[in-house]
Amino acid sequence: MKQLFFLLGVSLFAVKGNACDKCKDYNNDDFQIKSVNVKHSDDIAATIWEISVKGTAGTTTPTPAGQLNGAPVLGYVFPNTLKPTDVGFGDTEGIVALALTSHPDFDDTPLWDENADRNFTNDGIVWHPHWVVLTDDKRVEGGLAVKQFDTKDTSVVLPPTNPGMPMYMDSPGFQVITKGNTIRVIVPDYRMNNKTDFSYDGVAAYMEVYTGGEGNHGGGDKPMLGVYKVYSVASGDLSLPYSVK
Repeated sequence: MKQLFFLLGVSLFAVKGNACDKCKDYNNDDFQIKSVNVKHSDDIAATIWEISVKGTAGTTTPTPAGQLNGAPVLGYVFPNTLKPTDVGFGDTEGIVALALTSHPDFDDTPLWDENADRNFTNDGIVWHPHWVVLTDDKRVEGGLAVKQFDTKDTSVVLPPTNPGMPMYMDSPGFQVITKGNTIRVIVPDYRMNNKTDFSYDGVAAYMEVYTGGEGNHGGGDKPMLGVYKVYSVASGDLSLPYSVK
């Protein structure tokens, strides 16, 4: 596990020196993290996860690409020391992260109607949460991607709320709130194996979807959802120094 976090740190800091023209459009104070905080409330048996930024959290959303291939994804991400099995995945290698994302080109929360218009397929731009498992991936500038799997592999275990994509990703439907400079999400204890003692960090990043063919990053073999740019890291060195309060 320590080796995985070391690779994660190396990968995230390596991306700062790589070119990504589209990524520059979102490099503003809305993604410059000032602090990150996870606190547990016994009263509601849940943890409240928060990222505060210099600007206004959640105000900047991606400009649509008009298609799934090359679709931009912005995220406020909490890499942590929870196990994949704690959040409903099978026992697999990788780093668990809770990602709050916005992406106008597609909707990957088929069970949830975040904008409450009774259309469950049109609200990808609304900030919403995903559990993901991250792995080292040198095919993208950021060196990281959401872990994929072969759809024929019957040993893969996903939470029942997964969006049906061949990745270790879940769409759990937790409440996300943006207010002022803070974005927060509330996670019930029972939805993460009642774990309230773990370490974490905060990252603001640009990701992109790849479905094949020539994309905006040179085409070739790419992960389905890769990290292309990191705008800020709460700890400065991705050492996951923070503990649940």
